[in-house]
Amino acid sequence: MKRLIVLGASGSIGLSTAKVARRLPGEMKIVGLAVNQSVGPLLEQVKEFGPEAVAVVDNASADEVSTALPTGCRLHRGTRGLVDLVRETDADMVLVAIVGTGGLEPALAALETDKELAVASKEILVMAGEAVMNLAKRKGLAVLPVDSEHNAIFQCLHEAPEREVRRLILTASGGPFRQTKAEDLAKVTVAQALKHPTWDMGRKITIDSASMFNKGLEMIEARWLFGVEMGRIEVIVHPQSIVHSMVEFVDHSVLAQLSQTDMCFPIQYAVTYPRRLPTGLPQLDFASLGQILFEAPDPVRFPALRLAREAGTVGGTLPAVMNAANEVAVERFLQEKAGFPQIWETVERVMVAHENIASPDLGAIIQADQWARKLAKEILNK
Repeated sequence: MKRLIVLGASGSIGLSTAKVARRLPGEMKIVGLAVNQSVGPLLEQVKEFGPEAVAVVDNASADEVSTALPTGCRLHRGTRGLVDLVRETDADMVLVAIVGTGGLEPALAALETDKELAVASKEILVMAGEAVMNLAKRKGLAVLPVDSEHNAIFQCLHEAPEREVRRLILTASGGPFRQTKAEDLAKVTVAQALKHPTWDMGRKITIDSASMFNKGLEMIEARWLFGVEMGRIEVIVHPQSIVHSMVEFVDHSVLAQLSQTDMCFPIQYAVTYPRRLPTGLPQLDFASLGQILFEAPDPVRFPALRLAREAGTVGGTLPAVMNAANEVAVERFLQEKAGFPQIWETVERVMVAHENIASPDLGAIIQADQWARKLAKEILNK
């Protein structure tokens, strides 16, 4: 029985984790839940799973939750409450599915208190991959990927030594603008950008998929998860999202992981690893699928991949700066206060202006993050 804390319980990953817990009542127990301000979904899961503690970031929402919690369920408040929940709850694994940078400190707290880490928040390893992976190594703890792409690579590698790996190949759906002309991207609307062709995700990650920053973040995440330099990490567009990623080895053989587009699969594998258990998900029907397509990503339409490769290659504080500027620009686009191309234009301007710090500590990373947000806002305000 694996005892699990879920940070981001009301998001798409959190809700999928709840589905997995229902299917595997003898394998996993949810002992901690955290949300930003989604009181309804949180209380539904509290009633169903009976966790020992919860955390609510928003103060007003925490007040509402406090009057509805059953006796014996502790309440932690604010951003500090996420860390307290992780530190003070007896658990085997912490699944971090918080969008943005808010999951970094709870992730470090999980490793510091000898809990395995399941990562669904790309920003954790983008901002502080070196620190997170070094801490996990010192502690002898697993960092298990929940993103479908990284989970696929994890399965394909199957503990193969790094020297046998030629390249990691991340697949990308291409998003809603895969065939949109570059000159037409300035006209796209928020509603159009939120219509992802294959995945049902939160608003921020859906916009990142449309701009391909999502895949850029995944490149940097893969660099740290698997100890492979950026030059051996590639992206291929695969519209059907059936092949979740691939690994090519030095003998030029390629292993791929395929499954239906359902996040319950990688979540379950992360929780039950190294065992495989029935999922209840539909199997692939290759005859009905007919064919699977691949195409190279267009660097003109998707500059995010170039920017991410640069940030991941340079390292230091530059990935955190790229991520922070992107978060600000995406939020402005969602508010309809910036055009779609302004997302990557803003990110590039902030990256060019940044004075990089190599091998930063957590304080330097957070400072770089705050600096990038401030500059991105100034650029967009103009």
